[in-house]
Amino acid sequence: MAIKYIPYYPNTLEGQALLDNFVRTRRMLSYRDNNVVVEHIQRGMPLYEVQQVEHVGAESNGNMLLRGECLSACAYLKEQGIEVDLVYIDPPFASGADYAKKVYVRRNPKVAEAIQQAESELDVEELKAFEEKMYGDVWDKERYLNWMYENLMSIKSVMSEHASIYVHLDYHIGHYVKILMDEIFGEDNFRNEIIWHYTNKMSGTTSPHDFVCEHDTIFRYSKSEGYLYNVITEGRDEPVKQSKRVKVDGKNMRARDEAGNIIYEISVDKKVKDVWEIPYIASTDSQRVDYATQKPEALLERIIKASSDEEMLVADFFGGSGVTAAVAQKLGRRFIHNDIGINSIQTTRDRLQALGASFDIKEVRDGVSLYRNPVQTMEKLRSLILGLRNEDKLDKFWEGSIHDSQCGMMPVYLPNLMDSTTRLLDRPLMNRIIHEAMPDLPDDVRKVIVYYIDITDRQDIEAFIHENNDVSMAEIELRDLKQVLDNVVVEDEAEFNLSQVQDGILEKWQVSIERFHSDRVKRKIDDYNINGQTQASAKGKEFKPILISEEGLETIEWLSVDCSTAEKTAPWHSDAEIKIDRLGYVIENGKKTTRFWDGTIRTDNPPLRLKIRNICGDESVFIHGE
Repeated sequence: MAIKYIPYYPNTLEGQALLDNFVRTRRMLSYRDNNVVVEHIQRGMPLYEVQQVEHVGAESNGNMLLRGECLSACAYLKEQGIEVDLVYIDPPFASGADYAKKVYVRRNPKVAEAIQQAESELDVEELKAFEEKMYGDVWDKERYLNWMYENLMSIKSVMSEHASIYVHLDYHIGHYVKILMDEIFGEDNFRNEIIWHYTNKMSGTTSPHDFVCEHDTIFRYSKSEGYLYNVITEGRDEPVKQSKRVKVDGKNMRARDEAGNIIYEISVDKKVKDVWEIPYIASTDSQRVDYATQKPEALLERIIKASSDEEMLVADFFGGSGVTAAVAQKLGRRFIHNDIGINSIQTTRDRLQALGASFDIKEVRDGVSLYRNPVQTMEKLRSLILGLRNEDKLDKFWEGSIHDSQCGMMPVYLPNLMDSTTRLLDRPLMNRIIHEAMPDLPDDVRKVIVYYIDITDRQDIEAFIHENNDVSMAEIELRDLKQVLDNVVVEDEAEFNLSQVQDGILEKWQVSIERFHSDRVKRKIDDYNINGQTQASAKGKEFKPILISEEGLETIEWLSVDCSTAEKTAPWHSDAEIKIDRLGYVIENGKKTTRFWDGTIRTDNPPLRLKIRNICGDESVFIHGE
């Protein structure tokens, strides 16, 4: 439950220009549930407890990786009095696509023969891999715009007066979002519509009668008239000759050589305009981090140089692969990386650690981050509620129904974790359930079940139900969804030994991993094998299943030891860490090596805690001796 609600900008409760503008938007661009968004804006941004997870490097200097939703992240920043000087966001495009992460099974370090043969096994195409959904960019237009309005409002509330925001979209929804941005930031603060043109990205399926799409759109707005802007130049494709002029008797004259020929200078740079020719990241590019929506560093370098100076704070609230934070670090800026997905936080953490950056990792405790990402949690929810089944005669508002011997069919409502407007059960949502969804139910429905992850005040909602549930005779039962999820989390298991070994002339502590088992990874691999076998059989082809050894070390991606504290829930301090890349090579403390992992990790001091990340992204902490 939220600790409190933080006002947006500047004071939405007095009905000043902000809400007047929104009413004008509602007239210009009318879509469902506008009134709900107005109520949400009036209530404020939800502030939750924020937990320190890890500190990396020396002084963090305000650098932060924050796992949570944009709204709650901005509420935390505003409560802390933190203002950002530049914002770049690359939110979902409302494209209808699902984005997945390729999950690679590592090599088994316990099998010596595999290491000896490794050089002949480096064919990337034959690496054992499966996909896991990261997030679903599946929205209807109205809900997407409601969601974006609240996000943009929250972002504006933490921008400094000289800040700019760059919003990266494409043809699916960009023109609608520009209307919202005109209302939120003001039409006078619109600065540029930037076209990012790329020619090396694989185009989607296009009709032979249509033009192929080879660009994205980036809208640039400032917070105020006093915004920061640095002129950016780039080299010309061809040198341009300009006649040189000199002052003679106060007049401009062209300089000539002894033969009377005009002397020319070559101008090598030109000011960058609003069409940017920047290549997409090639599959073999060294900056690639195997993240579905990764953007090139050159794109962010141009944005950050143009709209910030050194030591300023740059924020990305849909941080993805961490390119904004990485480029900010390289350019001497401070950074805030925010994302809801644990894979984003881990990818960015490892990327920044390799750059030698210092930062804090924090997590918003909003009850939503129960699994790696919202897509996975939503898929899990449907299987965890006993008796829940599809019901064709119910509207899509309902997730399905549970049948009971006394009450009969009971429709079930589940919050959509990919739509932040439904995660909190408040009066507007409850009003919608009572007056819009329930009247369309079959007449024989006697009871409905409403699940929630967060609730404003249960007694207040129950009182609201009692006062307003006069449309339908059906009883409404409220259920806390977290209780369902908390009971089914299966922790990863590890068996390891601790010993002292000689490392050259030094004596070090060594942790040897003997066995590792992840129930979640096993289920993923089992599903992959079953589906793959079914599809292969239907096509009459041979299928090679992914097989995991008894030791299970192929399912480990990263491990770290903490020599500072043995308290399991304390913030993590990595004294030594190893990451195994998809080819099996070791990245030790951020530095790439050419050796394969041998199943161990070494440190100078006695390890007190061990953290292991499996190939799907789950992290588990183990205490020596427990």
